[in-house]
Amino acid sequence: MRTAALTAQARQDALTRLRESARQGDELDVLVVGGGVTGAGIALDAVTRGLSTALVEAQDWASGTSSRSSKLVHGGLRYLQMLDFHLVREALTERDLLIQRIAPHLVKPVSFLYPLENRVWERAYVGAGVALYDTLATVSGSRRAMPIHRHLTRKGMERLFPDLRHDAAIGAVRYWDASVDDARLVSTLVRTAVSYGAHAASRTQILDLQTTTGGAVTGAVVEDLETGERIDVRARHVINATGVWTEQTESLAGSEGGLRVLASKGIHIVVPRSRIAGDTGLILQTEKSVLFIIPWSRYWVIGTTDTPWEQELTHPVATSADIDYVIEHANAVLARPLTRDDVIGTWAGLRPLLQPGTKEGTSSAKVSREHTVASPTPGLTVIAGGKLTTYRVMAKDAVDFAIGSRATTLPSLTHDLPLVGAEGLPVVQRQSRAIARRYGWDRPRMDHLLHRYGSLLGELTDLCDERPELAQPLTHAPAYIGAEVVYAASHEGALHLDDVLMHRTRLNYEQADKGVSALEEIAALVAPVLGWDDATTRREVEAYRARAEAEDAAAQEPDDASAEKVRLRALDLAPMRPLES
Repeated sequence: MRTAALTAQARQDALTRLRESARQGDELDVLVVGGGVTGAGIALDAVTRGLSTALVEAQDWASGTSSRSSKLVHGGLRYLQMLDFHLVREALTERDLLIQRIAPHLVKPVSFLYPLENRVWERAYVGAGVALYDTLATVSGSRRAMPIHRHLTRKGMERLFPDLRHDAAIGAVRYWDASVDDARLVSTLVRTAVSYGAHAASRTQILDLQTTTGGAVTGAVVEDLETGERIDVRARHVINATGVWTEQTESLAGSEGGLRVLASKGIHIVVPRSRIAGDTGLILQTEKSVLFIIPWSRYWVIGTTDTPWEQELTHPVATSADIDYVIEHANAVLARPLTRDDVIGTWAGLRPLLQPGTKEGTSSAKVSREHTVASPTPGLTVIAGGKLTTYRVMAKDAVDFAIGSRATTLPSLTHDLPLVGAEGLPVVQRQSRAIARRYGWDRPRMDHLLHRYGSLLGELTDLCDERPELAQPLTHAPAYIGAEVVYAASHEGALHLDDVLMHRTRLNYEQADKGVSALEEIAALVAPVLGWDDATTRREVEAYRARAEAEDAAAQEPDDASAEKVRLRALDLAPMRPLES
């Protein structure tokens, strides 16, 4: 496989191929709408079956739910309480595939403490549940990907998490799951799909679904949001993987059928790693669900919430009440209580909650308690529900459903298919000391780069060889080197500063100023790659600064409606619109 680069030119080439195919009367086998983890997974599944495939996304890759999750790859310990053993086993199988074969550079083990308040019955109850969790992970017969759980005394618990309040628990059970940079997983899936021949275009919005007089879907009309050009795309199968936008996309077919999806908001806060003394994560039961305190690089991620969302879908924000709720529940077990001043970043995401049943006249396959595949009308397949961990299973189910009997002779291959950056990873890991010495990188820097790029690190070092200054940390965002910013535009499909700071790096929530202090430096690195003139560069900087100010203002409001009003007053949505040249 040739590893393709996601570039602005590659995007244009993909749109050109779609335009030319329509003119010649050619049909794609599969057009995937929605560039989150499910849509990206579907594109990879389809193209590796030998199907001609295209993927379009109205915003940046992973700009919706798939960049705003808890960033965990896990089996769902809480599902054991519901006795849903099949679902847990499926998720654990996918977790272990990701960490062992598919994306070992992106997915990393992380341990959690489950604090115990009762010495006898709770230890037995929780211990039995976690033991079953571990057992289900080994049912497939593959080698174990995670350590076995352990019971800890209060002293053992306090050694691992000194800032756990002394009276909060009498001991704990330590178990293992995994974490992932969700946005990077999505962009890596897209890049892998393109490397196998898929056509992919971000900032390309579906405007209409083309149908026959009988209502069968035969393709779509899409708009390149960078230029305003409209393109007809013919396809035998259109697969809708748009998450919280599922019903809006379904309606373009003019059918009354389909799936029902509601949006629920979850938020996370970020605090510096130094603020909480602990070497492992925590999982806490709340009155509504669970709260995770997750160690991540230089900081802690704490969340989440679960509240109905009735505002505009594109830009959910964390309100003051959301932030206070998370802080309050974290402080219930922390020896040194957090305050609002400790919070350096937040993000809010919308979960697409699949509602029971389907609309009238819809054929469907309820293949999982978590997700459903349906066909509102011939030629259109819709998938909704599920979670990040099981994206590959969802993708397989969607393509199987769409192509019907052809799935027997064209089965999915993705269970044994490493993503770009995974193949050859052990070699690069063994070479890491020499690489670090050559470029003056310390161990944390090297770990950071391997976790982000895996065996693709050589493409990054090539940039450093051409321009040695790119090996140095950014002046105002020293967690990243200059080459990472250039690479975001030259290899990873970033088209705007918003893409770089939100999805290729995590500066939007890793720094208290949302990366604004580094904007000029980042813009100067990106502009030559994307061909920006001074006026375009200035607009990009101003647009991101306006977004940051709008999000900060919204976070001071008590509820979603008030936050949305403040955000819209403060924000000109320039990053979501084509920039004039």
